[in-house]
Amino acid sequence: MFADFTATNRRVLAKLSTPAKIQDFLNSLPFHFVDKNDTCLSPKEVLRFGTAQCMEGAMLAAAALRYHGHPPLLVDLTATDDDADHVIAVFKIDNHWGAISKTNHAVLRYREPIYKTIRELVMSYFHEYFLHDGRKTLRSYSTPFNLARLDRQNWMTSEEPVWFVPEALIDARHHKILSPKQISSLRLADPIEIAAGKLTIDGAKL
Repeated sequence: MFADFTATNRRVLAKLSTPAKIQDFLNSLPFHFVDKNDTCLSPKEVLRFGTAQCMEGAMLAAAALRYHGHPPLLVDLTATDDDADHVIAVFKIDNHWGAISKTNHAVLRYREPIYKTIRELVMSYFHEYFLHDGRKTLRSYSTPFNLARLDRQNWMTSEEPVWFVPEALIDARHHKILSPKQISSLRLADPIEIAAGKLTIDGAKL
């Protein structure tokens, strides 16, 4: 399954033996900013180029989890049209869910495996998910998508862009988290929360 990775790649994956180590490795990669020349690199290509954006980081995390016996599961967090979606790799330890995330923000990051359900895990991101004006935008999440379903398309090692992965996530079953009444009564994030949300790692870009 991992034969198409280089020996160097496999040594890296072997060292990422826990979700926490995977998260630390993702944090060490410079963030790849979204622009008109955006990429969707496979895990092998991410290891080759040494940068990653949200989707690429989640796929690399899923591949590393798989290397150590976990299923390669992604969850798509969907927002309002004026905000960006986010993708996390999820894992289960002692019957509790956790998540690995690649982001340039100070928020929407790693989650310890302490959540009983995927919904409970997803809702831990809700109050961090807001725009610069304070509007909270998280609206739905996908059922965990097993990337093993895309093995025939070589999602782990393709040298071509793997846009079929986010496309499959978009098509996956999603679950709404708010009613219209709840949406209409949402309070704006506090100014100090908004200020903290602007903190980034790699420069001022978001």
